Amino acid sequence: MARDPHIPDAFDVYTLVILRRPADAPDLPEAELDRLQSLHLAHRAELRDQGLIVANGPFLEQSDESFRGMSIFTCDLAEAGRLNELDPLVIAGRLTYEVMEWWVAADTLAFPQTNRPVGDRRSLPD
Repeated sequence: MARDPHIPDAFDVYTLVILRRPADAPDLPEAELDRLQSLHLAHRAELRDQGLIVANGPFLEQSDESFRGMSIFTCDLAEAGRLNELDPLVIAGRLTYEVMEWWVAADTLAFPQTNRPVGDRRSLPD
């Protein structure tokens, strides 16, 4: 059978993390939420400064309000999971996360603020 011409020959595979607000997130005082948000942003900034995150940001105007944000990591799935476990909002139970591979047609995305490889170049098996 011939290969579907709509499937790219090569993909760049990225480690993607989606942050979500769990249904059972604890209610906390506003001052504590502000403190945790500041720590969360500092944690993400540190990961960016270390070259472990190359893109990061919140979701707004989404169809599912539990989705809170997304990050693209330069490490594998296991390490991205470990690093998200250290996020102060995850520790506090205000956020949870999903870690996955995101396959994008090769050379579709660029990350000009990093000087290291992001993702792996792969092909789909026949």
